Amino acid sequence: MNAIVDLSVIVGEARLSDPAVVAEIDAWVCAQPGSTPFHRPAWIMGVEAGTGQKAIMLVARTPAGEINGVLPLTHIRSALFGKALVGSGFAVDGGILATHRKAIAKLADAAWYQAERLGCDTLELRGGEAPGGASWQNKADAYLGFSRALAADDEAELKAVPKRHRAEIRKGLGNDLQFETGRDQRLRDIHYRLYCQSVHNLGTPVFPRALFDAILDRFGADADIAMVSKDGKPLSAVISLYHGGACMPYWHGAGLEARAMRSNEVLYFTLMRQARERGLTHFDFGRSKVGTGPAAWKKTWGFEGDPLGYHLRTAPGKETRDVNPLSPQYRRKVELWKKLPLPVANLIGPHIARGLG
Repeated sequence: MNAIVDLSVIVGEARLSDPAVVAEIDAWVCAQPGSTPFHRPAWIMGVEAGTGQKAIMLVARTPAGEINGVLPLTHIRSALFGKALVGSGFAVDGGILATHRKAIAKLADAAWYQAERLGCDTLELRGGEAPGGASWQNKADAYLGFSRALAADDEAELKAVPKRHRAEIRKGLGNDLQFETGRDQRLRDIHYRLYCQSVHNLGTPVFPRALFDAILDRFGADADIAMVSKDGKPLSAVISLYHGGACMPYWHGAGLEARAMRSNEVLYFTLMRQARERGLTHFDFGRSKVGTGPAAWKKTWGFEGDPLGYHLRTAPGKETRDVNPLSPQYRRKVELWKKLPLPVANLIGPHIARGLG
C-alpha cells in the first residue's frame, strides 16, 4: 500500500514474511502496558495459518523508523457472512495500539484504505484507541470484559468470590479431581473434543482444529492447555494465553459431567493458583455478551464486567456486518444448529466458523 505520511507518522504494511520485522513488532507490542495477546503478530499469523483468513499488520513509525503504533487486521471472507476487515480477527481485543496521538488517526485511515481496497463494507476494530470522527460508530453495549488482580493466596482468592459460588468451588475441590497443563498432542485432542461438545450445546459452529494448533505453536510458552479430570476421564479443559502479567483462559470445553463434578470451578481456581506461581498479577476471564449466562457466571466469581469498546466503520449505503449469534436474525439458526447430530456439526462447523472471525 502507499505510505501515509505527515511530519511525525508514517504508516505502512509490515512484511510478516520477514522474521526480523515480526520480532521487532512483537518486542514493541510486549513492551506496551496497554497491549493484549491479540496485538501480537503471532495472533494474526496463527489465525491466518489456522483459518486461511489473511493477516495484515499496519505499523506506524517516526521518520527515524521507530514504531509508535500498530494495528493487526484479519481479512475475513465468508460466503454466508460476507467480507469484513477486523482488528483483530477471532479475538476480543486488538484494535489500535499507539503511543502517538497522530498515529491513531493515521492507522485508522490506513485500515479503511485497506478495507476499500479489499472490497470490505465493514471495518471493525475491537478495543484499542477510538479513531474518532463522524465516519466511525463506537459501541460499548454488546460485550463485557472480565479482569481483576489475582489475590495473594488460595484463601484470599476464595474470599474474593461471593459466598454462594465459593461453596461450589469448595465442593469441587473436595471431589479429588486431577489438574494438569501442557501443550502435547494428547491434551490438544482432549481439549478439542470437549470444546466441540460445549460449542454444539450453545448452538454455534466450531472453529477449525487447525486454529488452536496454530495459536499454540506460534505462542509457544505463552499459551497452554489446562485440563481437569476424574480417575483418568477428562471433564474440562481450556486454552490459556499469557501476556502482560495476565493469564487469559480463552477457548474452553467441558463434558456432560462437568457441572455435577464442579470441574469448571476447579479448573479456573487452580489456574489462578498456577498463574500466581508463574509470577502473574491478573486473571482475565475474557469477554461475554451482555445479558448472557456466561457473563452472569463470571460475576459469581467476583469479577465486575466492564463494557468493551468496539469501533465500526461502514461504507456509505451499506449495512454493518453482524455475526452476533444473539441477533434476532440468527436465533432460529442457533436452535436448529443445536439439533444437528454432533458428528455432522463437527464436520461442517469449521467451514462456517472460518467466516465468523
